[in-house]
Amino acid sequence: MPVDQHSDPSGNLPGNPFEDRLSAALHEAGGTFDTDRAALAAGGAVRGRRRQLLRRTAVLGGAAGIALVGVGGALLVPWGGKPAPQPTSVAAKPRPTKATATPGPFSGDDMIRTLETLLPEGKFTKQQARGTDDSQLPPYATVVYDDGKGASAISVGVSRIQPGSDEARQTTQCPDKVFIPSDGCATTRLADGSVVMVHRGYEYPDKRVDTKLWRAELITPTGQHVSVQEWNAAAEKDAPVTRPEPALSVDQLKQLAAAKEWREIADTLPKPKESDVPTAPAGDGKALVRTFTSLLPKGLKVVDHSGEDTEYGYLVVDDGKGPSFVQINVQPDMSDVAGDLFGADSETLADGTRIATHQGPGEKGGSGVVMWTVDTMRADGRRVVISAFNAASQITDANRSTPALTMKQLREIALSPQWLKLG
Repeated sequence: MPVDQHSDPSGNLPGNPFEDRLSAALHEAGGTFDTDRAALAAGGAVRGRRRQLLRRTAVLGGAAGIALVGVGGALLVPWGGKPAPQPTSVAAKPRPTKATATPGPFSGDDMIRTLETLLPEGKFTKQQARGTDDSQLPPYATVVYDDGKGASAISVGVSRIQPGSDEARQTTQCPDKVFIPSDGCATTRLADGSVVMVHRGYEYPDKRVDTKLWRAELITPTGQHVSVQEWNAAAEKDAPVTRPEPALSVDQLKQLAAAKEWREIADTLPKPKESDVPTAPAGDGKALVRTFTSLLPKGLKVVDHSGEDTEYGYLVVDDGKGPSFVQINVQPDMSDVAGDLFGADSETLADGTRIATHQGPGEKGGSGVVMWTVDTMRADGRRVVISAFNAASQITDANRSTPALTMKQLREIALSPQWLKLG
């Protein structure tokens, strides 16, 4: 992920995949599609190679962030352009059962009826859904559920995903707390071989409101994907908190995601084509963090670092004056976006390397956060962009007056020939 992609579109992310998996990408995508989030998260409405996504969003300091962080490896935003579905009635024909020779199609009414049947006894309002007859978008159902202790919006989306793919792995991988804070997250394997991730987070990563978002992402061995989300309010946005926590416990959330009814619905959906499955860039992810660490100025202590992404990495460093978040992105073959990144005020070195710098406020909502960036591109299109913050992350308040690295030090790191050895 590019450095400038860890702002909320994200705010999503997403999700993670998020929203994000995702999750955060969809949080800022717009109210028109709010009720469609589970379907988008489950279906990967926009698939493609991560590098293609990076090209589209490679803008200095852009706000397109957390979409790939633990939200499934694909930016999940409603680019299909269809309006949000209208509420649907549940007084419709009976839902197809296993006795049917060819399962499905499942209507929006079937989706709602299935969700309400699987939930504990309570009152249901504001039902919306889409069935399997829409070939462009995955099916979903959402209701406002009240068990007598307060209203809680609950949404379920169903899709197919390539089993064993990088996308499947990322879908059930807990997101990095540096980008998506949570009250807990765990990934477990069920007896049938399915993998489920349950994440207890918040509607907004910066916790600007007290709305909680809990979600479960389940992938079966055959690639059936069920995404369940719930809030402690009657809507994910612009609704008052109605209860301390969402209605379903962690175990209930997991059980709802694992219900066989969703798998029957998923079986009516087309399997993803190999060309639709995002793949991770080749390379050694650990090498990026090792190289990044080796280029730090003396006197900086690394207190945290990213995982094994092959193109993006972060370090949290401390020079004795407080932690400072520093992130870097190394991307090959980015010449086609050079015009968007480097304006007339950029610098060009003798070897053709272009350099752009930026100093301004952070874009993730942390109070007093500043972001210092040096963006470089070699003549062969290899882009190395590095940013430092005066906070431990982009979503926490500033804890120092300036970042731990100067603009000169950031420039030296970005221009290091060591990046050319990563392949």
